[in-house]
Amino acid sequence: MSAEFGGRTGRQGRLSQWLRGRRPKQAADEGCRETLLLAAAEAGLPLAPAAHPAAGYGCSCDRVGCPTPARHPVSFAWQTQSTTDRAQIERWARHQPQANFITATGMVHDVLDVPLDAGREALTRLLDAGVEVGPVAESDDGRMLFFTLTRGTPEDEDEWWPCELDCHPETMDEHPGLRWHCRGSYVLVPPARLPGDDGRSVHWVRGPEHPLPDPLSLLEVLTDSCARHVGEQSDHAGAAWPLRS
Repeated sequence: MSAEFGGRTGRQGRLSQWLRGRRPKQAADEGCRETLLLAAAEAGLPLAPAAHPAAGYGCSCDRVGCPTPARHPVSFAWQTQSTTDRAQIERWARHQPQANFITATGMVHDVLDVPLDAGREALTRLLDAGVEVGPVAESDDGRMLFFTLTRGTPEDEDEWWPCELDCHPETMDEHPGLRWHCRGSYVLVPPARLPGDDGRSVHWVRGPEHPLPDPLSLLEVLTDSCARHVGEQSDHAGAAWPLRS
């Protein structure tokens, strides 16, 4: 997937070219985890350590029945702990060799998080239209993450989309399936391992060397693709379970 999309722009950096030639799991296994984390930090993404998968579908944290195994920070102070400091990230990476990392949103960047099929369609449309798309990651649990500039804190609060979109996307008819990670939220940053025995991961489709775009330049295409995706799911469900009069 990364090879197909990456070739469309013709302006890939060395990191993206390197990523296209390797499977995400192989890259992490070959000792390149730290390189990828430092590349994200150098691009301005503030990082903090996160939990990692335990046996089966478990989580490394000590919470019984963790609702988000391997997908959450290890510290309650993750917002103040998040940093781009190279030396600190190197210490974390070396002292916690199994840890995933999160990046805190709403500080430098936001993340538009959409269903994978909708995201792939949107990415193709955006690149074909010549729209500047920033870093993009895929999560093997069925999501695609578009990294953008943060909107900050607009003077007019009516112009602010809160993380309510992240908490309850199914209630937002105007943005079906879209989660907008902004103030007070976070996402896993590649390379990250997901629970299970099938080698699932979060990995870059477009690397962090791409400049962060304005989120509004992507929003229309993303929401349209999400609406199309939800409509197709409804059509398939209706065909599988026809209503009886």
